[in-house]
Amino acid sequence: MDYIMWLVVVIVVLALGFDFINGFHDTANAIATSVSTRALTPRRAIILAAVMNLVGALMFTGVAKTVGEKIVNPFKLEVPEQGLTIVIATLCAAIIWNLITWWFGIPSSSSHALIGALAGAGVAALGWGGIDPEGFTSVVKGLILSPFIAFAIGFVIMFILKQIFANASPHQLNKAFRGGQVLTAAFQAFSHGTNDAQKAMGIITLALVAAKVQTDMDIPLWVKIAAALAMALGTSVGGWKIIKTMGTKIFKIEPINGFSADLGSASVILGATLTGLPVSTTHVITSSILGVGSAKKFSAVRWGMAGRIVLTWVITIPAVSILAALCYYVLSLFLL
Repeated sequence: MDYIMWLVVVIVVLALGFDFINGFHDTANAIATSVSTRALTPRRAIILAAVMNLVGALMFTGVAKTVGEKIVNPFKLEVPEQGLTIVIATLCAAIIWNLITWWFGIPSSSSHALIGALAGAGVAALGWGGIDPEGFTSVVKGLILSPFIAFAIGFVIMFILKQIFANASPHQLNKAFRGGQVLTAAFQAFSHGTNDAQKAMGIITLALVAAKVQTDMDIPLWVKIAAALAMALGTSVGGWKIIKTMGTKIFKIEPINGFSADLGSASVILGATLTGLPVSTTHVITSSILGVGSAKKFSAVRWGMAGRIVLTWVITIPAVSILAALCYYVLSLFLL
């Protein structure tokens, strides 16, 4: 096996590692509300999330193509070693950031980490001309706008349900919506798989094009299956620190709130997938929970915790971009 193929193998291992970490880092996205309201036991919730993540990951490729060619254009990477070093630096920086935020129980965005890292490594290697400004702008717009849309949709769904069931028995209401939460948790996990697993697929395919192994951005079947399995396996491990933050520290979630938050956020994520835009499932789901909490009772939301989460959102892209640039400079000493 020649040097270029060894680098490709390293990238595949790192990308699947990122997908695995993304799975346990973002398990909370799909199951935090259903676990916190006891609609599902933690074990059943994780199994459901793993299975539905796997199904969702195998069904779409639009987001993968966006990640693979809309930030750093793989067809302009004339030196294979340089292109592959960019990808390795990207994955190293994103994995480091994910592990740091997981350790501290902060629901930061794996998507922001990956996009920011790819941009940072690309600029470090090629200068500002190495980034596709139109593609990068469209991706960042999607990342920024989607949480606001999710907040609004979560607020509206909760407001409507609050009016409809204003005179309902709290006991009967909780019982009914616990059942509904099983369906929305499944929908949530499915939508997560359709968007998040695509990002690793895009990175691997970018590497294959940079290495001249293939000449287009069509996602190979083995890449789809490997990324989907890595995401599902990571999901099965679970991320309990983040589950606690998402499910208990923003506001006290009841079954009707969890149902509303899951339905709103899953709809936004699936809509983004259908348009080929990568979004932060963490941001979308957290924003939907905030919207639902605001509709329930504005003062019930723990805005201090929400502010801490938002601060992490703001700093992720610039922080990971710098980290990825540093990784590229270090790796270039050994790989180029």
